[in-house]
Amino acid sequence: MRKLAGVTAVANVIVVAIGLVVLAVLPSADSGGAGRVKAPARPRLPVATLPAPVPATVESARKVQANELGKVPVLMYHRIQRKRSASIDRTPAQLKAELEKLATRGFVPITAAEFVAGAIDIPAGSHPVVLTFDDGNPTHFALDASGLPKKDTAVGIIYDVAAKHPSFRPVATFWVNREPFGLTDEAQQAAAVRWLLEHGFEVANHSYGHPDLRRLTAKQVKEQIVRQERLLKKFGVPSSTTFALPFGSQPGKRSLAQKGSWDGTSYKFDGVFLAGAEPSVSPFHEDFDRRAIQRIQSNGTAGDCRKWCSTYWLEWFKKHPGELYTADGDPDSLSLPKQRHGDIGSKRPKRVIEY
Repeated sequence: MRKLAGVTAVANVIVVAIGLVVLAVLPSADSGGAGRVKAPARPRLPVATLPAPVPATVESARKVQANELGKVPVLMYHRIQRKRSASIDRTPAQLKAELEKLATRGFVPITAAEFVAGAIDIPAGSHPVVLTFDDGNPTHFALDASGLPKKDTAVGIIYDVAAKHPSFRPVATFWVNREPFGLTDEAQQAAAVRWLLEHGFEVANHSYGHPDLRRLTAKQVKEQIVRQERLLKKFGVPSSTTFALPFGSQPGKRSLAQKGSWDGTSYKFDGVFLAGAEPSVSPFHEDFDRRAIQRIQSNGTAGDCRKWCSTYWLEWFKKHPGELYTADGDPDSLSLPKQRHGDIGSKRPKRVIEY
């Protein structure tokens, strides 16, 4: 199994939570409950087996039309529920259909932390996609009695798609507030966060109370971020390297969304994400602004989404494949068409391959 660069938690994909092969004891159907039989073991969570990296060459980059200065869809999700009550909600069926579309079109999920670090270690010819879930809603993650993700939660659906498409790496980023996944018990909050970290997911800062940061004083902005950072550290999260702006709203002093300190605690994020309406540029592109990274709302084509949400953009990429970030399969090089040389930013791997 291939280990992706820059992620220590990714002894990753995937060992099941405690009790993977838990055999539940249930009443026998023909004994009125007097007898007890063992329930069948639940299947293992899918394992994403990626091929070992091979050093890229001009020939190999040209063969897959590698373009590591291309655009990357960073998809933004909120609640995943059977009956949508807000325009930004998605149903489990809609989420699964979108992830299936991504999988069949050669997209491989990476976390937001990996994206901003430039740790995009995916097979040659594939495209990175960043799946992000805001607010830590209960529909994002919960475990069933067997200790596995509930079927219609975001994590459960991600695993279902990965089971069908082995190249679809089951990871995502969850930006959470003070009650992760709707849990109020601190021990349960910590257990949920640990489970996700142990399975390669990212859990990071979305502020403590989800306020509009533009309406707060500088001190209040820093307090909101630090209080959430302290909470996450209690749950075993290393310092967050990414931050999603509540409502996509920048504070009056933009730099405070990236770094600052309050009450003796400092924070510094490698990437700050907007609510957004467009794909992000590559982290190796000269236009990459880590203080304001674009995202795409997952949605259909009604209203403003006619040209700004995921359904539109995925079809746009299908018609303009040359605009996508296409990997060369080598995390230590940066491959691109020669005409894109002038777009290279200062942050890049050791070798640049042009064809």
